[in-house]
Amino acid sequence: MPPSGAEAQHARLNARDRGLLWRIERDGRSSWLYGTIHVGRHEWSVPGPAVRAALARSRRIAVELDLTDPATVQQVQQVLTGSLDLPEPLRRRLARQAERACVDAEQLAGLHPVVQAITYGVLEARWEGLHSAWAQEFMLAGYARRTGKPVVSLETPQQQADALLPRSAEEALRAIEDQLEQLEQGQVRRITRRLADAWERGDLEDLAGYEQWCDCIRSEADRAALRRLQVDRNPGMAARIAALHDEGEVFAAVGALHMVGPQGLPALLAARGFRVERVHSGAPVAGPAR
Repeated sequence: MPPSGAEAQHARLNARDRGLLWRIERDGRSSWLYGTIHVGRHEWSVPGPAVRAALARSRRIAVELDLTDPATVQQVQQVLTGSLDLPEPLRRRLARQAERACVDAEQLAGLHPVVQAITYGVLEARWEGLHSAWAQEFMLAGYARRTGKPVVSLETPQQQADALLPRSAEEALRAIEDQLEQLEQGQVRRITRRLADAWERGDLEDLAGYEQWCDCIRSEADRAALRRLQVDRNPGMAARIAALHDEGEVFAAVGALHMVGPQGLPALLAARGFRVERVHSGAPVAGPAR
C-alpha cells in the first residue's frame, strides 16, 4: 500500500544511511559507488546523509538498468520472453507458486519460464515486508527526477538476459527445478531476509560469504550460473563506470553482491587506477556540490 502522510514524514525525519558506499577518485575527480538491494521497505526509500551528499555531488546517476525508462522496459520484456517444453509436474509447481503469490499466471505467461520462477522468488520477499517497488534503484530514479539529473544504464537489456537465462534447455529446466525447490522449502525467504539484513547493516563480510551460507550452490552448474550472474558482468560495468567518471562525477548504483571479493567492482576499479575508499555511515562526504 502507498505510505500515509505520517509514514512518509516519519521516513524523512528518520532517514539514515544504509547499504554500502565508496568514494572513487581518479584524475582529481570524485565519483561514487553504491551497493544496492533490489527489494526494500518504505523507510529505505529516503537516502541517509552520506548517500544524499554523494548524490548532490554527482552530475548523473548510473544504475544497472533504468527501469523508469519506458523504452528500456519494452526492450527488457522483449529479451526475457521465450518458451520451454516443461514437464507437467514442473508446470503444476509453477502454477502453485502463482497461486501463493496471488498472481494471475497469465500475466507472466509470455516470460521465459526461468524468469517466471525468478519473479516468484522476488514476490516471496513480500512475506518479509520487502517489495521491489521500494528498491534503491527506484529511490534513485525519484531523486533524479526531482533534481533534474540524468539517469544512465550500465548494461543493456540483452546483457542482463544473457546473464539470467541458461544456455540450454537442460540447464533451464534444472534452474527452474532448483528455484521451485528453494521456494517450496522456504529457502528463498531465508536467503532474502539475510541479504536484506546484511545490506541494511552495510555488512560486506556477511555478503562476501553468500556462497557459503545461502545453501544454494550444490553443483558446478550452480556455481557457473552464480558466476555468470554476479561476477562475469563486473568487468563490463567497471569499464562503463570508469568511462562515465571521465565525463564527470557519477553516482553508480549496482547490486551489493557485485561489490565483494577480488573480482568485485571496488577491486576492479582500484585496478583501473582509482583510489577507492569505503564511506561509512555518518562520515563526511567531501567534494564540490553539484
